Amino acid sequence: MSTNMKRRIFLKGSMAASALGVAVGAGLLAPRAVLASWSKEAFTAKELPAAMNALFGSDQAEESGEIKIKAPDIAENGAVVPITVSTDMAGVESIAIVASNNPVPLIANFVMGEGGQGFVSTHIKMGKSGDVVALVKAGGKIYSAKKGVKVTIGGCGG
Repeated sequence: MSTNMKRRIFLKGSMAASALGVAVGAGLLAPRAVLASWSKEAFTAKELPAAMNALFGSDQAEESGEIKIKAPDIAENGAVVPITVSTDMAGVESIAIVASNNPVPLIANFVMGEGGQGFVSTHIKMGKSGDVVALVKAGGKIYSAKKGVKVTIGGCGG
């Protein structure tokens, strides 16, 4: 590799690092804000009521037809199950996704910003067949909906 090529690579890397440093310094990138609110107790709980208590302070949720869960009826591979949760409820604060038969049922909790849309889409792991439960916190109350998913090959080591 020529000296000119090495110099260009060095300059590109230096400029990228400088831009990143400026963004962090200006407060445009704040990783602590993203990581600030995760509940270890909720994500390590072996039972859904314990996870809900740690996450929401209550294990009670009201079933709602306003929550839509899009998931396959049959998941060929439990390691990659596409899930979409959406709702038109006003004041959505968070959306949590639970796989009821997983060893640790709470999969994800998405905290929405003020005025955020009630929509999340992700891929989850399911160890075996069971319900996918969406928990939506809106207006200070917890609402739920569920959909059964049959798993042919488990994604949690089974």
